[in-house]
Amino acid sequence: METLIQDLRFALRSFWKKPGMIIVAVLMLGLGIGANTALFSVTDALLLKKLPVKNPEQLVLFDWEAGKDFRISSIRGTFARGFYPEGHRGSSSFHPLVVERMREWSRKPDSPLADVFSYADIGEVTVVTPTKAEMAKGQVVSGTYFNTLGVTPLYGRMMEAGDDSPSATPTVVLGYQYWKDHFDANPAVVGTQVTINKVSFTVIGVTRPEFSGTLQIGRQPAISLPVAFMPQLDTRGNFVDKADKPAMWWLHVMGRLKPGATHEQAFRFLNLGFQELALSLMPEPRQAGQAKTIPPNQFPFLHARVGDRGMLELRHIYSSTVYLLFGVVGIVLLIACANVANLLLARASERAGEITVRRAVGAGRVRILRQLVTESLLLSFFGGLAGIIFALWGNGILAGFGRGDGALLPRNLEYQINWRVLVFTFLTMAVTGFLFGIIPAWRASGLDLASTLKEKNRFNLGRSRLTRMLVIGQVALSLILLFGAGLAIRTVRNLQKTQLGFNPENILQFSLNPEAAGYKEERLQTLYETLVARTASLPSVKSAAFGRVPLVAEFTWEEQLILPGENEKTSGDRSSFIQMAHENYLGTMQIPLLRGRNFTAADTAKSQPVAIISESLAKKYFPGREALGQRIGLDAETVGKIEIVGIARDVKYNSQKDEVDAVLTYTPWRQQLGKLGESVFVIRTEGNPMAIVPDIRAIVREIDPTLPVIDIKTQQEQLSETLKQDAIFAQLLSFFGTLALVLAALGLYGVLAYSVTQRTGEIGIRMALGARKQVILRMIVWQGMKLVTIGLVLGGVGSYFAKKLIESRLYGVTATDPLTLTGVALLLIATALLACFLPARRAAQADPLTALRHE
Repeated sequence: METLIQDLRFALRSFWKKPGMIIVAVLMLGLGIGANTALFSVTDALLLKKLPVKNPEQLVLFDWEAGKDFRISSIRGTFARGFYPEGHRGSSSFHPLVVERMREWSRKPDSPLADVFSYADIGEVTVVTPTKAEMAKGQVVSGTYFNTLGVTPLYGRMMEAGDDSPSATPTVVLGYQYWKDHFDANPAVVGTQVTINKVSFTVIGVTRPEFSGTLQIGRQPAISLPVAFMPQLDTRGNFVDKADKPAMWWLHVMGRLKPGATHEQAFRFLNLGFQELALSLMPEPRQAGQAKTIPPNQFPFLHARVGDRGMLELRHIYSSTVYLLFGVVGIVLLIACANVANLLLARASERAGEITVRRAVGAGRVRILRQLVTESLLLSFFGGLAGIIFALWGNGILAGFGRGDGALLPRNLEYQINWRVLVFTFLTMAVTGFLFGIIPAWRASGLDLASTLKEKNRFNLGRSRLTRMLVIGQVALSLILLFGAGLAIRTVRNLQKTQLGFNPENILQFSLNPEAAGYKEERLQTLYETLVARTASLPSVKSAAFGRVPLVAEFTWEEQLILPGENEKTSGDRSSFIQMAHENYLGTMQIPLLRGRNFTAADTAKSQPVAIISESLAKKYFPGREALGQRIGLDAETVGKIEIVGIARDVKYNSQKDEVDAVLTYTPWRQQLGKLGESVFVIRTEGNPMAIVPDIRAIVREIDPTLPVIDIKTQQEQLSETLKQDAIFAQLLSFFGTLALVLAALGLYGVLAYSVTQRTGEIGIRMALGARKQVILRMIVWQGMKLVTIGLVLGGVGSYFAKKLIESRLYGVTATDPLTLTGVALLLIATALLACFLPARRAAQADPLTALRHE
């Protein structure tokens, strides 16, 4: 310990002698370590942090997997590509009957489970208090949800088994953040009444701030309601069994193991019963070619996963982004380490005399090596402290990437510098310090004693193979990052310029969900007609309409497409995007009607069912013949009944990345009032659309003060939100790519500048013998550009092999785009020329006599 303290003191004294070099090294390391620390805090919150409940490692999260031949009636949940093996399907959503049986099985004496509970995200519900009406995100939970998790209330009590019964008093538990934001953090809210989807509930408790539920990451429910009251809350009846339609699979299931039990035991105990029940619920084949039974290798089976982090699908989706960004910031850290290694090599060259004297008076190589590695680790420690400061700043920026629709990271996550993050930072500091310090230390500690004392073995930094390799590596890594940034930027620009098929200028949109407020059929029709008429009468409004689905909002409604001569069982496996629309929808959105007629107010439930189809649908399914007048179907009830009366120009439906041949069917709203539900109003104005927002709110408030206006924004804002993830990703890559470019340029400049200093005598001799300034200039510049050229070649090869990491995010540009690669290479060459020119110019302007005296 005494020797270590002595080494640390000596290191600090040596740092004090060259503070400029040390500050530069600390800042470079701080940026690299800080970026990695900030991103690890995201990884911690996203992938490592456990639920704040009792013994979370005992929780079991259930999901199922099956072959693609296994059929279900319908399903609601989150699906992640790659979560299940190729050729298989699966979900964490279960049929209500399956959930009930699993609960019964778990109560058997030989069960490895103490209990099983269910829950589900039900989206937004209408919450009406005595002072306001608003939408809130809700979940339903079984009665033992909170007790089995071990969650205690902040105020009041949690839901119990007796609350989850249709005959019980309707109760609701408020989430902490919702209680704080919407009830002014008032404890007296416990016991009050609120109306949710026209049902009166009593507030019985408030959760603690650290508990945000067990739903997908970032989805924090505002309120928790009993599963038993779902029939009253579900105004459409999608979640309950009907005589002609089985209930969808929509409930999520978790359980708690008994002490000593394992997840494997839970799987074996429940799997056989689950398989038998799931197969008995499998509906009849939809198409004639499908078999009624499926082979055993297609049977569904359970997964009993560790449930200590809650649901996993969204974590899986976001993890690919986090891993990719980790690779990016890892490259930045490697470039910073290469720079610091070169600084230490230069410093070791300057200290050759000191090290030689210490060797001469008896210090062994191991002792010298230990001293130099200690200095490297201390330097890395200071870089780590700077990195923590940068990470605290970076966490605030990363938190902003989780706000709004289309965010790059999940919402509602807190990125903290906790003990796990600090351990990661400490390990990064240790590895980094050893990485950039060991080779310079080994080289310096091995200097030949006799030749160094005679000053005949000076280390030339510019001609060192190690130094050249470090510079080449920096250039190659910088090219890879900049190439990725260039592709991401071009993707965003291509998406911004893509033809949408409609005019997004001067469009205001907002949503209403009157169905949740009790509006149905004729009452719903009257509400919508009144809203359209009153909105269209505003002075600055050109036209108004509504559709069921917002355009370019990553929101999809699809139906089976049944062509003429087919029925629901003989039709091919095809579908069409659907837009249920007001008769003035195409005109308001300025979607050209290519031929045929538009919808009218006469297209009602009592008239001939009609549809307008997109140009691509007509070309794809009616090639060489006229689509107008053909009769299609969208389900078993409409087979051969819906007449095509118009063909409209193609539009981007789901996002700017939609394929150009995406098929779309428009249906008149008056013929499908039973499916209308939440709709999106679109209003075209003469000027700024946001100017009429107060008028819109006033109109809705006058018609029904309990009806909240949702997601009011312009169409341009909607487009920006859809591109937000791509734009943020491009910004991050551009930032880190630019940072890598600057670090590489500084490294190249530093190496050449120091090399020029070491070669001062040689340059003086060359100039004394008649070498012109241009020759000296070219010599130094070429010394650096040779390394840059090799780095560009290696970077190009590396970019080719790294293309799979980014090609799924691209649009309108390939992962090997030569134009982008050429542009990035030219940028690197220009930056490198500047970095080379500055020390070369200094060398060319040196006075020969002064240079000769230097030697």
